[in-house]
Amino acid sequence: MDLASAEGLELLSISRLADATGLSKAGVFGHFGSKEDLQIAVVNAAGEDFTSNVIVPARNAERGLDKLLELLYDWIDYTHQRDLRGGCFFAAASAEFDARPGPVRDAVAYLSDSWMHILEREVRAAIRADEIYDDTDPMQMAFELHALPHQANWGRRLFHWDDAYERAELGIEHRLRCAVTPHGHDVLERKLAERLEQKQAMKATTA
Repeated sequence: MDLASAEGLELLSISRLADATGLSKAGVFGHFGSKEDLQIAVVNAAGEDFTSNVIVPARNAERGLDKLLELLYDWIDYTHQRDLRGGCFFAAASAEFDARPGPVRDAVAYLSDSWMHILEREVRAAIRADEIYDDTDPMQMAFELHALPHQANWGRRLFHWDDAYERAELGIEHRLRCAVTPHGHDVLERKLAERLEQKQAMKATTA
């Protein structure tokens, strides 16, 4: 994943992976068979890694605004703290394959689309729970919330903005404040307080 995020899936090959891992080319070929199989395996491994670090930790959160924010915060922390030279794997892979039809693009698109729909699902749950006003377009909301961490990944990697992810979180807060009901406002304030405590605890452990 690190190699693919930094150099691109297209440059990933049986030979390149063998050199990077110290395995024999025959051994790597025996696992994957072709370059395309290798690329798809890496995409699927990235999806499993994302699920383990972003989706699974939020599985016990209450459906709706609570879970929506847990997912977004987990995503931001994962992208920010994951030690991949190219940053977000799916941002890099999407840029590389968005105009290149084929099985690799399909794999990247499927997993990226699934993530977008998870966010949309929680917006819908928040509407049902009277946390977000019912005139909100769930897909539009998910689209905007999805864009902010991507922008942070871009700003951090391309321009080395130290505050890129903080700006993404501020943008998420501002967007939600425009859509939450009085009940949703209470949930939002609670989650913001919890997030602040979490950040302070993280700083204390690294000080």
